[in-house]
Amino acid sequence: MGLFNFFTQEIAIDLGTANTLIIHNDEVVVNEPSIVALNRNNPKEVLAVGKKALMMHEKTHESIRTVRPLKDGVIADFNAAELMIREMIKMIYPKKPLFPPSWRMMICIPSSITEVEKRAVRDSAEQAGAKEVYLIHEPMAAALGIGIDVEEPVGNMIIDIGGGTTGITVIALAGIVCDQSIRIAGDEFTADIMEALRRYHSLLIGERTAEQIKIQIGAAMKDLDNPPDDIPVNGRDLVTGIPKQIMVSYQEIAEAKKLF
Repeated sequence: MGLFNFFTQEIAIDLGTANTLIIHNDEVVVNEPSIVALNRNNPKEVLAVGKKALMMHEKTHESIRTVRPLKDGVIADFNAAELMIREMIKMIYPKKPLFPPSWRMMICIPSSITEVEKRAVRDSAEQAGAKEVYLIHEPMAAALGIGIDVEEPVGNMIIDIGGGTTGITVIALAGIVCDQSIRIAGDEFTADIMEALRRYHSLLIGERTAEQIKIQIGAAMKDLDNPPDDIPVNGRDLVTGIPKQIMVSYQEIAEAKKLF
């Protein structure tokens, strides 16, 4: 039994629509975008995963396709999800160990997930090499992570804004009392930024550029005590068809969500 434990290692995985995190030995060892680049001629061949695959996104030719396996917090492409998880687990040990360990995995899932979607997560993890798979709802994991005593007879509200969904959950007595999942989250904010620049500046930008704008100067309010500086944004002018650069302020980004 001791020998079995020696070759079995525990990891926790947060499978997110936008980013995937892997925790091993109480440290975040992998923090990568949830995207994988595959060879169209051989769908089982992974060309890149995470940041490298994101750099290829929207720049691929006909032999390469980039896939986001998760949509709205759940697995949308089973095969791509399995390949992505497998490759990200390999990042834990850059040098291949002499005796590859068996993995005991704890995976975060949305509270509103269906049984079919839950089975897809479990199957993907097992296909990626998991010996044991445990699932925990994201709000419960978040509450434990920030030190809330979830066993107390007191209601605690957890709001988790992810890439595909926003989860609002009330936790008490070590269980979920009620929860609501809204399909408005980071990805929709990114799309709103793209649409705002297209409509008001006639500037066409890609998803990666919009994501960077959101990270650097994203804001929910137009009046901030310490506002970020305006940033230059490059794109294609929809009128002339040539490249153009404009300066964008955080007020415009705060207004973008209200426009649509």
